[in-house]
Amino acid sequence: MNVKDILNKEELTKEDLLTLMKIDNKEELQLLFDKAYETKLKYIGNNVYYRGLVEFSNICIKNCKYCGIRRENKNVERFFMTKEDILKSAEWIYENGYGSMALQSGERTDKEFIDFVEEILKDIQKMTDNGLGITLSVGEQTYETYKKWREAGASRYLLRIETTNKNLFETIHPKDELHSFEKRLQGLKDLRKAGYQVGTGVMIGLPGQTEEDLVNDVIFFKENDIDMIGMGPYILHNDTPMGQEFKGKILSEEKRVELGLKMIAICRIYMKDINIAATTALQGLDPMGREKGVLAGANIIMPSATKTSERVKYQLYNGKPGINDDAEKGKTSLEKSLKEIGENVIYGKRGDSPHFFSRNKK
Repeated sequence: MNVKDILNKEELTKEDLLTLMKIDNKEELQLLFDKAYETKLKYIGNNVYYRGLVEFSNICIKNCKYCGIRRENKNVERFFMTKEDILKSAEWIYENGYGSMALQSGERTDKEFIDFVEEILKDIQKMTDNGLGITLSVGEQTYETYKKWREAGASRYLLRIETTNKNLFETIHPKDELHSFEKRLQGLKDLRKAGYQVGTGVMIGLPGQTEEDLVNDVIFFKENDIDMIGMGPYILHNDTPMGQEFKGKILSEEKRVELGLKMIAICRIYMKDINIAATTALQGLDPMGREKGVLAGANIIMPSATKTSERVKYQLYNGKPGINDDAEKGKTSLEKSLKEIGENVIYGKRGDSPHFFSRNKK
């Protein structure tokens, strides 16, 4: 079946998804992006929602082989933002009408960290009169911790699976108790049970990853009824085992961007009313990557609101964009470029996942 016929179908099979993932000419690629954008307009509108991103700590107990803030990287200047600085960022996000923020950090599971996050959540909601949607992205925790943070004011949680191919997962992580595929899957179940809008995502263009792996990732998202997706192209970090092993051996930047855009488009067509982020990693490989992501079906962008002095220390991969940008300047220039492609930045609304609410009405 040709691409045009597949894009006119109501329900797509795995074979259909694989055909779309393997598109290798510009005309058919444009058909895919156009269909995804048409689906976005139908279910989301020509709207983009900001999540003001605060990366508040790069201290991490994990040792993932791809990540620049992995535990054993001694070339990182570690930091942990003060409560006052985090609240200052949250206040800026709120006063600038973002509607939502994302709190992200390296992974810790100690009581001090858990209590700190709980306190921050309560303080933000008190300061904004419960007026700010909060996404957490702070790694695997126990169900009890997820529940505690949910009750303190977080409504969304992003826990990326990174890849649903268990063998590939185990090649990019150390083989120990801290890096378990099963534990990651359990985390997603626990988050659903705790009442979050559940987000996950994958790295795209990993060494050894196939197009079928990516299709299986998309099917996993749907089978697990995921509410929001944050995924982007894999980018090397020099101070990591994978950065050293695969330097010069991975897909070209252009190919990884293309695959990233295909993943956004296919997820939009296949899952329709979920939230999909156009991530910073896309922008890291293509200056217009986020805008292209929106035109391929994404509706969430996460501009950094991290304290400028700390941004340079939070680098998961080489060449992270915007580390020296002023938050105000970043907001203005991004809004301008989104308007140029016909998108409305929606202020003062959380931009929750329509999928989450439609499921809970059933």
